[in-house]
Amino acid sequence: MKVARICSQIFFLGLFLFLFIKTDYTGFDTIEYAVNILFRIDPLLALCTMLAGKVIIALMAPALIILLVSLIFGRGFCGWFCPVGTMLDGAHHVLGRRKKENKPTRFPRLALIILLFIVVSSLLNFPVVGYLDPFSILVRAFSQSMYPAFNSLAVSFFSFTYESAPPAVNLVTEPLYSLLKQSVLPFEQKHYDLALLSFMMFAALFLLEFAQRRFFCRNICPLGALIGLVSRLSILRVNGGDSDCGKCRHCSQICRMGAIDDDRNIRMGSCSLCMDCLEQCPRQIIGFKSGFLTPGNHEISLSRRKFIGTLAAGAMVPPILNVRNNNYHEQANLVRPPGAREEREFLYRCVRCAECIQVCIGNALQPTFLQSGIEGIFTPRLVARTGYCEFNCTLCGQVCPTGAIKELTLEQKHRTKIGHAWFDKNVCLPYAKGIPCIVCEEHCPTPEKAIRFRLADVYDDQDRKVRVKQPYVVDSLCIGCGICETKCPVPGRSAIYITSAGEERDRDSFLPVSGEQGGGAEIY
Repeated sequence: MKVARICSQIFFLGLFLFLFIKTDYTGFDTIEYAVNILFRIDPLLALCTMLAGKVIIALMAPALIILLVSLIFGRGFCGWFCPVGTMLDGAHHVLGRRKKENKPTRFPRLALIILLFIVVSSLLNFPVVGYLDPFSILVRAFSQSMYPAFNSLAVSFFSFTYESAPPAVNLVTEPLYSLLKQSVLPFEQKHYDLALLSFMMFAALFLLEFAQRRFFCRNICPLGALIGLVSRLSILRVNGGDSDCGKCRHCSQICRMGAIDDDRNIRMGSCSLCMDCLEQCPRQIIGFKSGFLTPGNHEISLSRRKFIGTLAAGAMVPPILNVRNNNYHEQANLVRPPGAREEREFLYRCVRCAECIQVCIGNALQPTFLQSGIEGIFTPRLVARTGYCEFNCTLCGQVCPTGAIKELTLEQKHRTKIGHAWFDKNVCLPYAKGIPCIVCEEHCPTPEKAIRFRLADVYDDQDRKVRVKQPYVVDSLCIGCGICETKCPVPGRSAIYITSAGEERDRDSFLPVSGEQGGGAEIY
């Protein structure tokens, strides 16, 4: 059984890595695999997303399978399938801490408190589940920090061998680089604003291993706590020792989840079915038994005071956030991906999984920090100076596991307005210096160009009168893709920039037109 468990862990870790790599752009306009399945089987994300949005999300129906499996096999998901748990087990062995005596869980009720707070906050429209969900932490770290860093190191190494190594070495390294490029390396090098923060959150899971084995799983993980609650009713149970054990406490000392107490009682809400106790029991007393959906004894629960206190905390935070003075949701530079739902519903549904950020072809999507408030951290936004929204791409909607970004057809994508372009005449070359420039118009992808020109007589920096083409934006044609800002040749701040003005998802967002109250000036 232990060998089977290790094989299962290796297989599902490999499956995760395979699907993660397939989330990157591969040159095709459609995703062939269910690359977001890890989030769709997450019952915690499903529960909190539906509570926050007050809606049933069919995409997340597979999460029921995990709950049903937990009713049969207990918390085996954490020990047999979870890629985070597998990595932590591997790190524990690499760190050489196998001989250390295991200790009781340091904060046995903390994970339940976190779970209760997250659920109550979601019910009251404060979506924070994506910050502590293990899968969100994992994929964010891989997509925004480790995968780009891995590519950077690989390119640097093979560039060095190509330029400096003898030809004989290149006979090996160049085919190897081609193989890696076709199989595991990303389509192109990407850069992300919150790469360090994403990595530090993931690295913290491993640093906590120095404090206690599987510290995150035992003390913090809200997903494990939810599965653990269901596992208390599991049919398959591990039978603890009896009077024949004598003074032997080996099972409780080696249990990586702290599921066995000194009296050899096994709590199925904590047991990950790692099989260590069955394998190492000196007298082979420990085995399996059937529970027939009866609650297990000796399970850890919250006191009435902690339960009420956690409910109160979860209920107080959302109202306080609602009376903040800053209206983050209307900040002009917050441009969401095409297909994103109305801002409030988008925040309810988004689980900060970074799938859309990773799959974005042009590196246009970046993780948000505080531009949308504390509840919007790690949600995607378009930063056009970094990259642009490809006109013929619909990948972000295809990989979103919750429908926070709706899947659009190509025709719908072409008509979807996510923002609007504006010229800064103090920076734009034809306006500020009388220098001809048509880069923005050349790259505009709309069939009828959303950027056009007017001939104008201006004075250049030598005080000479010159005639140049001055660009302007046709409001009804601009979709806010941002390619004009990306390609603008002006160094530093672009002479044309994108805001969320006029975005389709916000009914209150509109563009004033010539002749309306407010001066009737033409909007460029």
